[in-house]
Amino acid sequence: MLNLLKKSSFFIAVAILVVLFLIVTRDASEEQVTMPDLHAGSSSSENPFEQQPEVSQDTDTVAVVDIKGAIVSPGVYEVSADARLHDVILTAGGFTSDADQHQINLAQKVQDEMIIIVPKIGDDGDSGSNEGSVGSDGKIKVNMAAQEEIEQLPGIGPAKAQAIIQHREEHGLFNSIEDLLNVSGIGQKTLENMQDAIQIP
Repeated sequence: MLNLLKKSSFFIAVAILVVLFLIVTRDASEEQVTMPDLHAGSSSSENPFEQQPEVSQDTDTVAVVDIKGAIVSPGVYEVSADARLHDVILTAGGFTSDADQHQINLAQKVQDEMIIIVPKIGDDGDSGSNEGSVGSDGKIKVNMAAQEEIEQLPGIGPAKAQAIIQHREEHGLFNSIEDLLNVSGIGQKTLENMQDAIQIP
């Protein structure tokens, strides 16, 4: 009877060990299957982000200008918004041999829709052929005039003429007569005195 009980206990212990071994083996196999699946899922979710193209934002602005007169290739050109007259003239092929370069401020900043007229040597405001700094009606184009010409305006001396040119070069061309009020030293009274003698643009 004792031997029978010992044999029964032995078989029970063996059966328990077998069951435990099967449980441990099954758990290990499930972990091996589950981990790659999770890794594969992670890769598939990351790929769409890796393949997205970078969006480049072009923040550069341009200005379209019309240059004519004593220039090699007159026409309409698209240049950088921070370009100077020098850059536009180079783009248009440069001056012709009869261009009066002394009437052009090469350092002046360009402005969108700007008209640049390069005068020829000997042209003047009264001839009708000069569309530079003086209009056909004798008015001074303050966006293109030299300091000496601006000084001819009523109430404008050398200091105010220089202030107008400096403001024009630093902030761009004047879009209206009222923009001159932004120039240091020019108030409403000064503007009223000279507004009939100036032309913008």
